[in-house]
Amino acid sequence: MYACICHGVPDHEVDQCIRDGAHSEDAIGEACQAGTGCGNCRDRLADMIESYFSGDAVSAAA
Repeated sequence: MYACICHGVPDHEVDQCIRDGAHSEDAIGEACQAGTGCGNCRDRLADMIESYFSGDAVSAAA
């Protein structure tokens, strides 16, 4: 599934950016361009960041 349609950025790439330290929508945009087009995916990026820090993604990665 794509996190960002404008730039064709898949969820797994955004997940990797978050694991690598991109902990805001702007930082994800700098890392992989997601969220820098129309902006419709920025809420999804925020949800992905929140999910990561709530332990959902951390548990899945372990």
